[in-house]
Amino acid sequence: MAEIIPMPKHIKVFSGTVNPELAEQIASELELNLGKVKIEKFANGEIYARFMESVRGCDVFIVQSVAGEHINDALMELLIMIDAAKRASARTISAVVSHYGYARQERKAASREPITARLVADMLTVAGATNMITVDLHQDAIQGFFDIPVNHMTALDLFADYFRAKNWNPEEVCVVSPDVGRAKAAKKFQTKLDSDIAIMHKDRPRHNQSEITALIGDVTDKICIINDDMIDTGGSLCAAADTLMAKGAREVYACATHGIFSGPAYERIAQSQIKEVVVTNAVPVPADRCGDHIKVLSVAPLFAKTIQRVFEYGSVAALFPD
Repeated sequence: MAEIIPMPKHIKVFSGTVNPELAEQIASELELNLGKVKIEKFANGEIYARFMESVRGCDVFIVQSVAGEHINDALMELLIMIDAAKRASARTISAVVSHYGYARQERKAASREPITARLVADMLTVAGATNMITVDLHQDAIQGFFDIPVNHMTALDLFADYFRAKNWNPEEVCVVSPDVGRAKAAKKFQTKLDSDIAIMHKDRPRHNQSEITALIGDVTDKICIINDDMIDTGGSLCAAADTLMAKGAREVYACATHGIFSGPAYERIAQSQIKEVVVTNAVPVPADRCGDHIKVLSVAPLFAKTIQRVFEYGSVAALFPD
């Protein structure tokens, strides 16, 4: 019987049109050239994608952020690229989704509502994705919507390193959860900073509108750090900052993995009592918006390490020993 010689594995990284800068950084961290793909639109808005190099037998990683002004186009683009890779005989196809759009619709909060986060998971799987890589989902339970492996990372260590570098006295710092649902993540963040913790209670009378109804914890003369997974219009964040300052906080900072910054967000933050907002480039932030109020950290090294572990069948959990 002839000996079966295993074929060598090949890795290729491609980018959608939403966040090519992040994809370039990830490829650079992996010491790879970003793969060539042609993405166009027909006159009626239909999306066309074609890989300009062979992906047969390759482990393909497609980097896309399902966010931005044209979020539905971003999602459709990702699905079409996955389908193209499948039909081009890629060995495996990993959707590297730096921001998982529709994650806020992960349950039925009222009758006759959709669970769109599940719908997106089904679409990605049916399109042909064999693996999912993402960071700081709106709810951890979204991982259960997938029937394929999900590598769920967190940017908490990135934020912890950033704030530790300010050399504050831990006794003067207080991590603040903007709502009860974020309390578990805030507790982890508080442990990393060895600080105090406070939890807010927030009601939403309608979409993109919130009211802070309670604050649990003492923030008097504290440097408060509001930690959330995303910032959309900034209304909740600015309301939380006003509440903290009214309760005697010394300064207010904020950090969130996904800086969506829709509508009046930039103006609200600039006029708010928040000293600094720290986000990542999981969602692209225009260079002219970065400055005194907004700081952007790169998650490219984190994604690159995860992609390397997935490609080599290594442990992703080892990247997060906590």
